[in-house]
Amino acid sequence: MYTEWRRLQPAGMRRDQENRLPLHERTKLLKAYVGTVVPGFLQTPGYATALLSAIKDFHGTPDDVADAVAARMQRKRLVHSGSHRYAALLEEAVLRQVIGDAEVMAEQLGYLLEATAFPALSLGVVPFGVTERPVWPLEAFTVFDDTRVYVELLSAQVTVTAPSEIVLYARAFEKLSGLAVYGDEARARIMDAIGAL
Repeated sequence: MYTEWRRLQPAGMRRDQENRLPLHERTKLLKAYVGTVVPGFLQTPGYATALLSAIKDFHGTPDDVADAVAARMQRKRLVHSGSHRYAALLEEAVLRQVIGDAEVMAEQLGYLLEATAFPALSLGVVPFGVTERPVWPLEAFTVFDDTRVYVELLSAQVTVTAPSEIVLYARAFEKLSGLAVYGDEARARIMDAIGAL
């Protein structure tokens, strides 16, 4: 299902953020791959505000950014609840693209450092310069319990429910996971990005 953002967010972004919460609450294993920005469930309020403000301005969405950020932050609590598992894969570019300003980005990167120790989260970084990639950098996608995939495009969100297509995203996630670094190596990449600010 292809749904344009203007249809998902006709009166602002708050309602769309609130509507996502039940799916996140039901999901036991969430896998997210991003090549450009930190996934919503790992964003700090400052980073989310800067990002959603840019989206609002670009799309001409009514301004309810503060309420949308508050709704987005509700999803973050699930990472700490103990009843959900998360796997996040970030291209290294995510760590280097400044959203907001240097202070906002430093806070966000600091939070990612903390997140590497969350028991329910596997956080991987696909390094710059990785060779012989079996999967190229892709559009952002989130897999919910291997039963649904959200793909984020500039103009729309695509909801994938066909099993044959979900298998492709699951396979891409697995291949990208094999390219990523974790633990100390991921933390070193995050620290390098902080240093570069």
